[in-house]
Amino acid sequence: MKVLVINGPNLNLLGAREPEIYGKRDFAALCAFIRESASKLGIDVELFQSNHEGAIVDRIQSAIVGFDGILINPAAYTHTSVAILDALKAVCLPTVEVHISDLSKREEFRQFSYVSLYACKTICGKGFDGYSEGLSFLKEYILNA
Repeated sequence: MKVLVINGPNLNLLGAREPEIYGKRDFAALCAFIRESASKLGIDVELFQSNHEGAIVDRIQSAIVGFDGILINPAAYTHTSVAILDALKAVCLPTVEVHISDLSKREEFRQFSYVSLYACKTICGKGFDGYSEGLSFLKEYILNA
């Protein structure tokens, strides 16, 4: 089983960016955590991060071949990107949306997610652990489809 893990804008600045919201661990620690979690679950992962909406859309589109699912933290594009939503719908792969912070406790404009209109599940506010939970959910979802 192969899962594409996408992280959106500014997640490359974890540890430096608003540590009171996102924690003190950096992006390299997140990537290591994701790889370790995937390995324990027997999932092959490919990690991708971009600050550019079009690059994220392109990567989603290319996942139509060779991937069984997508785990995505669209970051700020969560609340603005119909293009990312449309790309996910077009490739028709099971998708889990994950957020390090709890969107329901953030600013009002952050409480709506376009991606959630397609995702099988949305996980918020569990820090890095949300990625592990998302991978586990995807594995079960794909195996039982």
